[in-house]
Amino acid sequence: MHIPRKFGRIAVAFVAAVGIGGIGSSAATATPDQPSLRVTRFLGEQRLPHKMQVDGTTLGGLSGIDQDPRTGTWYFISDDRWRYQPARFYTGRLDFDGSGAFTGVRVEGVTTLRRADGTPYPAYGKPESADPESIRYDPWSRRLLWAHEGDRPDTRNPDIPVSDLFVRWTTTNGRHLGELPIPRNLQLTGTNAGPRRNFGFEGVTLTRRSIAAVVEGPRFEDGESPTVGHGAPARFTVWSRDGSTRGQYAYPIDPLPAAPVPPTGHTDTGVSEILAIDDFRYLALERSWIEGVNYRVKLYEIDLRPATNVLNRESLSSGGPYRPVRKRLVLDLSERHGPTQNLESLAWGPRLRTGECTLVIGSDDNFDDREVTQFLAYAVRGCPASR
Repeated sequence: MHIPRKFGRIAVAFVAAVGIGGIGSSAATATPDQPSLRVTRFLGEQRLPHKMQVDGTTLGGLSGIDQDPRTGTWYFISDDRWRYQPARFYTGRLDFDGSGAFTGVRVEGVTTLRRADGTPYPAYGKPESADPESIRYDPWSRRLLWAHEGDRPDTRNPDIPVSDLFVRWTTTNGRHLGELPIPRNLQLTGTNAGPRRNFGFEGVTLTRRSIAAVVEGPRFEDGESPTVGHGAPARFTVWSRDGSTRGQYAYPIDPLPAAPVPPTGHTDTGVSEILAIDDFRYLALERSWIEGVNYRVKLYEIDLRPATNVLNRESLSSGGPYRPVRKRLVLDLSERHGPTQNLESLAWGPRLRTGECTLVIGSDDNFDDREVTQFLAYAVRGCPASR
């Protein structure tokens, strides 16, 4: 998601997450609890030059990253909507030394994403344009999965055509392979129904048995966008690997940070990425932005097992009670690092000799020279056994 330019200092506080009470059917049969994920140490930071050139393209807007654990190749997807070049992803390497220190980033190639007819996706403002926001390498099929946020008109952009959000498969050379069925309640419209503009799919992830995607913020029917003191639910959708929809769950987004909002200032908060730990537990990045204040980002571990399946509920702001997913704070990145970039990427890296996993978090610079393309790496315990 492109965020308007930021200014000034970081927000000073984050209000506790909204609670949404109630009892309903569980997300899945409970299994023995696994150890909670725990960040053990910071491994380092790396940055890429602003608007660096890679094979005749302008690198920036990196909104999703993932690694092929077999080859060590990393994939970086750009949300450039043909401001510079067509929808695309990059390939490269992240380097860690023997102690686990994060020592470098190399970008080595670029691939254009293509539609079913073999042509690139059209530019912003045209029908069927693409806004890539997340990418995953599937080690079981050796394909790539990526998510498009979608687009629709609103009061400030009345002439934008509807471009339905989607989750699609592609080969590692960008050839279209198919897509997942999107639940009816996530179809974009030109009215105040369905997902809001810029609040479609921001995160996608997968396991051996399932695929999951999350929209960044609430649908019109599910309530108002978060404000200071008031959170909101986002819909977290899970599919089986055969493409059938297994369920949908409410993710409770935190309220906006408790900082003064300029009278004409833009604000934004929501889920910017997810990452599977197993079939029931995930990591989620929550990113907030207030014009004149800055970004603030937190990393949560969530569990679907206590949650109500809300797939068939038209509204989360009315009707009977339900249970949202369970959230646990893992890391407040703004508290740890001070002023935070526009963090939108989350991926598992290599396992270290200590038995720890690496977790990499990356930023989208919005192609703005006041922001940076940044990667932060951490050692963690409680990660997936396959990593």
